[in-house]
Amino acid sequence: MEKPSLPKGTRDFGPQVMARRLYLISAIRSVFEKYGFQPIETPALEHLSTLLGKYGEEGDQLLFRILNSGNFLKDAPHELLDAADYRKLSGFISEKGLRYDLTVPFARYVVMNRNEVAMPFRRYQIQPVWRADRPQKGRYREFYQCDADVVGTDSLLCEAEIVMMINEVFSKLGIEQYSIKINHRNLLNRLALETGAGNRETDLFVALDKLDKIGRNGVLKELAARGFAPGTGNRLFGFIDASSQPDGLQQLQKLFPDCRGIDELNRILELLNLAGELTEKVQFDLSLARGLTYYTGCIFEVKIYNVAVGSVCGGGRYDNLTQAFGSKEKLSGVGISFGIDRLYDALEELRLFPEAARTTARVLVCHFDEATFKHGLKLVCDLRRQGVASELYPEITRLKKQLDYANKKTIPFVAVLGPEEISRNVVTLKNMATGVQEQIAITELAEKLKW
Repeated sequence: MEKPSLPKGTRDFGPQVMARRLYLISAIRSVFEKYGFQPIETPALEHLSTLLGKYGEEGDQLLFRILNSGNFLKDAPHELLDAADYRKLSGFISEKGLRYDLTVPFARYVVMNRNEVAMPFRRYQIQPVWRADRPQKGRYREFYQCDADVVGTDSLLCEAEIVMMINEVFSKLGIEQYSIKINHRNLLNRLALETGAGNRETDLFVALDKLDKIGRNGVLKELAARGFAPGTGNRLFGFIDASSQPDGLQQLQKLFPDCRGIDELNRILELLNLAGELTEKVQFDLSLARGLTYYTGCIFEVKIYNVAVGSVCGGGRYDNLTQAFGSKEKLSGVGISFGIDRLYDALEELRLFPEAARTTARVLVCHFDEATFKHGLKLVCDLRRQGVASELYPEITRLKKQLDYANKKTIPFVAVLGPEEISRNVVTLKNMATGVQEQIAITELAEKLKW
């Protein structure tokens, strides 16, 4: 019999890992709610008509398509079957796909529920997404995102608050060394014109977005392969090098004095300073492109120093996404997405998970026979009523087996309940980490275990 296995790019999460993941999610959720965001959820499945065309050519290729129910080949033209043309065949055999991100489903939700939500609408969403990408460290085919978006306002306060939320989340998690890179798609569009890319901005940005992965020479080769003129890449990196100076944004403003993108970036920094927010983590980066085609304004990307994973958070402003679903009303939105899986890997690498980030009972009640088992059941129920996470070992067996169980589950305390303890209305409480044990009155046990 073949041994069970998992599809590549997916993982099981055991109790210890889940406890740490929930710790991460709880920290992010608490910040989102502190800033007035409300939770929603959307289905794992979306119509392909909802998903296609929102992520660019490369994104469309990474969508997981789901075969139609029943005989999914019944409507497929025989000539396409014979030719094995999967691209053209896909539209006949698949109408749905797994969501690629949470932003496009959110835009679809807003359009469908426009009259029920108060504008500006602040929502957060914590759910898995799927991408048919090549699995590698920090990159999975199934992974969780934690998104926060505001839709229905052009105010740049939203961008400033995104920076504030990133700083606060990282402060909660104990992450000190990181950078929040920002750029603006309007500035990139201007850059495309200045470098001779003309109306091929998307091709230019897709290549530039790979700079961290393939390096400068790799980007130049990709631009050549995409048919750009030989001097395009050199002119592009000339501007990028000039902007990499500490006063790079000011230098670009001299070159492009009427650039809306530069004005908005300066306004965001002004709002952060007005709020008393430390901005040393914010770095203007002209090479930041983010390949998703729906961003139209400020864009963000967050990287943690001294870890092997890539960016752990990204986002930006989008002005036209809801109109892609037939909405006549232009609803501008802006948001960010934290990647739980990459954040987890980063915190593990930096050893920042606290010892308390675990889900287990606070105490295991141990016993010796049927009589002490019955007393133990009453005790554990009383502890739970007082808010102490407690377990009663479910079988009558030797004490060593019960203690081994507590050690394996990393339960910090055991309360041993024998005939002598029952007669004196006490328990023998053992600290499993230190081995120290003491006798505690049953009436005082809950308070003892709470601190």
